[in-house]
Amino acid sequence: MTDNDNADTPHEQRYDEPTGQYTTGHSWDGIEELNTPMPRWWLGLFYITILFAIGYAVAMPSIPLVNSYFQGVIGYSDREAVATEVAEMKLERALFAERLSNANLETITADPELFRFAMASGRSAFGDNCATCHGAGGQGFKGYPNLNDDVWIWGGTFEDIRNTLVVGIRASHEDTRMNLMQAYGNDGLLNRDEMRDIADYLLNFTGRGIDPEAQQRGSELFAQNCVSCHGADAKGDRIQGAPNLTDAEWLYGGERDDILETLQVGRQGVMPNWHERLDPETITALAVYVHALGGGEPSVVADSEAAETVTPDTPEE
Repeated sequence: MTDNDNADTPHEQRYDEPTGQYTTGHSWDGIEELNTPMPRWWLGLFYITILFAIGYAVAMPSIPLVNSYFQGVIGYSDREAVATEVAEMKLERALFAERLSNANLETITADPELFRFAMASGRSAFGDNCATCHGAGGQGFKGYPNLNDDVWIWGGTFEDIRNTLVVGIRASHEDTRMNLMQAYGNDGLLNRDEMRDIADYLLNFTGRGIDPEAQQRGSELFAQNCVSCHGADAKGDRIQGAPNLTDAEWLYGGERDDILETLQVGRQGVMPNWHERLDPETITALAVYVHALGGGEPSVVADSEAAETVTPDTPEE
């Protein structure tokens, strides 16, 4: 077989009886190509799409001009439609935001529609402003509190959380939450051995102390230097923002080296005051969202109201 045998050889069109179709007149290695027409339904759809494209180009903005564009006979504008939708969305948000103004947690949670709005708005604000430090799910990191648990330094009620968001911690707000964890080592208030004794004393609360004598010395040093903030029982004081030192939850780490570092250099973490960046309604929504993450505590007002609704038992005569 030569190359010429495989060449595309032109032939006259002929009628192919088995298929009922004419050939195209081309033959390759003895194989002829049928000139089968496209199905009528396919051609019909094709022509319909052409007509639709022409109609769409006439009705809608489509054809670019020198300094403008053909706006279409119906005058539709995507920009105007988007602007209208944005205006409607802002109006709807404004109505919900007005309902959030001065609302407490009980009022918000009692209204399912308002609660859904607060959660959605709070989740968005959290992602934009808080997730960088606290994590996308509020799980926290070393030095940044976990907002999912029930361990709160400054209080975990809705009111406490909202106030912390407004004034911040060691921030620029005139009423910011403020406390001081002294750098006992750097400031020369305690030497390294004394700090080791205090660390062993604190570790003993969770069964990790190793030296009873060091714990005794650490107890005395703790009483001299730490009880004014953390209390004689070392369980902390929320009014001062002093954490509980008897549990296994440590913001900056609860291992021996972590505690020694805290005693050496002190801790002065900062949380911004958000009232200058976020409006009051967004702060309220953010407080609702954080409270709902899992560690939120009931409001004192709600507890007192619940207690008032309880009818006391009538004493037996």
